[in-house]
Amino acid sequence: MTDLDGAAAVITGASSGIGEATAHALAERGANLVLVARRRDALESVADDVRAAYGVEAVVADGDVRESATSAAAVEAAVDEFGGLDVAVVNAGLARGSDVAEMTDEEYFAMQETNVDGAFFLTREALPHLRESEGTLVAVGSFAGEFPRSFNPVYAATKWWIRGFAHSVAAQAGDDGVAVSVVNPSEVRTEFGSEDGEPFEERFEPGSVTEPEEVAEAIAFAASRPGSSAHEIDLYRRDKYADTM
Repeated sequence: MTDLDGAAAVITGASSGIGEATAHALAERGANLVLVARRRDALESVADDVRAAYGVEAVVADGDVRESATSAAAVEAAVDEFGGLDVAVVNAGLARGSDVAEMTDEEYFAMQETNVDGAFFLTREALPHLRESEGTLVAVGSFAGEFPRSFNPVYAATKWWIRGFAHSVAAQAGDDGVAVSVVNPSEVRTEFGSEDGEPFEERFEPGSVTEPEEVAEAIAFAASRPGSSAHEIDLYRRDKYADTM
């Protein structure tokens, strides 16, 4: 376990699932946290849990990542409370609809604004501080962002964008000592999918697909590479690669 003692981390989508698990994984390594999501009550619960379990500080910055002010306030909170920023985790994301011909404007814009705009806003706000700390940006991508998918091409396209954006930011900021990593899971047992149907945590049996704690461990690994960068980490269920054949 690599030490992040005293580091400051911002995590979006931190109220449940991968984000909540990441809060525990980074706090266990000693990081102080700024937790971002829309559900303040859920964030307060996560913050209470990590404070009690690991003795770290945790600040709640509730807001919608589709609004640039949310990321600005979260990064400002990290700087004000902890003196800087060492880790930024771009995790918030959602999928809506599926069939392109039937997709509504609302479904399309919800994915674009959350998955794409939200990632840009946090990255833009975080980069100046990550340059100062020689810190790490970790973006949660997806299997869908690596292979063409017939299911929900728009969601897949947002995750292709995440990967392209993250790798290009790595090229731009690497000379300044900033590490940029992408973690690509296949299905994860979380609330994901609940907006339009059955959430993955109910659709899949425990042990059949990736658990949020596994993704969180990959994020923590990427966040704690002194002097190096975990460029890309794939976490697939064992038979998932057959889907590409």
